[in-house]
Amino acid sequence: MNTPSPEAGKYRWLLTICLAEMGTMLVFLNYSAVLPLLQAEWHLSSTEAGLIYSAYQMGYIALVVVLSTLTDYVGPKRVYVGSALWAGLANLLFSFYARDLVSAAILRTLTGFGLAGTYMPGLRLVSEKFASEKRGRAVGLYVAGFGLGGTLSLLLTGLIASLAGWRKAFVVTSFGPLAGGAIAFALLKGETELGGGTPRTRMTEVKENVFGNQPALLMIFGYVAHVWELYGMRGWLPAFLTSRLVRSGRGLTTAMGFGASLSAVVMVAGAISTALAGYLSDRFGRVRTIIALMLASSFCTSLLGWAWPLPFSWVVALSLASSFLATADSSVLSTSVTELVPRESLGAAQALQSFLGFGAASISPLLFGYILDLTNDPVALTTLGYLSHWGWAFSILGLGALVGPLALFHLRCRDILV
Repeated sequence: MNTPSPEAGKYRWLLTICLAEMGTMLVFLNYSAVLPLLQAEWHLSSTEAGLIYSAYQMGYIALVVVLSTLTDYVGPKRVYVGSALWAGLANLLFSFYARDLVSAAILRTLTGFGLAGTYMPGLRLVSEKFASEKRGRAVGLYVAGFGLGGTLSLLLTGLIASLAGWRKAFVVTSFGPLAGGAIAFALLKGETELGGGTPRTRMTEVKENVFGNQPALLMIFGYVAHVWELYGMRGWLPAFLTSRLVRSGRGLTTAMGFGASLSAVVMVAGAISTALAGYLSDRFGRVRTIIALMLASSFCTSLLGWAWPLPFSWVVALSLASSFLATADSSVLSTSVTELVPRESLGAAQALQSFLGFGAASISPLLFGYILDLTNDPVALTTLGYLSHWGWAFSILGLGALVGPLALFHLRCRDILV
């Protein structure tokens, strides 16, 4: 009888934690999938619709500093399991009680609390399981699980909403985090918890290892630019494609279902690219890989909105390219932070990374919606059923992404992580 190798056991563990992460992500983009329906049903402006999407990110940043730092004291597993269960229950409340801008924003904020205790603690678990020379591809697979979960969120919500209504779609997606929490509980049952050190000692370590660590701070600024672009795109891409389909003569409900499905396909490209980029960064260097990807994604995203009048197949092709490139560097940026910060302060570093990154992620979709309101006729949705001017909104995302390469060129010049 063959005994499984320790390495094979590690990768089975990795695939299981990825499965748990995919479950927690079923509530991630369900709002984006039905945004066009809710905008019409609740008579929302694009700014208001963007605010509800951003509320999820706001919930994330409200608790991520506390929960990520808590992993330095009690370990990630308790935080992960409890947060996954919370996300499922909060999303279930949304399906029953969301009625307008205020109620929807509050309930999406509560759902965002759950992401604060799952994504980064899970990433920490993965980064500590694998040695540096294999960490890039391991984190790449974990982030790919994050992306695939978001893809399933769009696909499942769009399909169920088009057949049975958006509230039933939210009920079904609520079971994802509940299942993810159960899987993580079983997987992490025997994991060793962290702890030790006094608060005073820990604060001194954080000052030295995080705030006094210029390479780590520059990498975090790169991450901020990355999520600015990525989350603005994820929040509005389904509505962008839906709008283009309505213009072609489809009804709103049909177009919404098709737009959500197409967005899910587009996001699969991004999920694949994160795993590929992790492998490339192990081979060619973190900083070199990130800079190349961010320059290319900035260019594609800036063009995407201006392509709206082109044939629909061209719009989809450019959406695929933008998603592939904009998502790819996520795993490499997160891996790099884990390599630049000592283990005893990693939770605090990830808290700072998440707080600043998702702060940007909460602003970019809101600004995107505001620009849509500025550049489109106020009655376009009522009279035409779609918005036709998307160029400036997407350009803001692409231009923001350029901050990343500017920050990381400094690391490249210093030959750090090259």
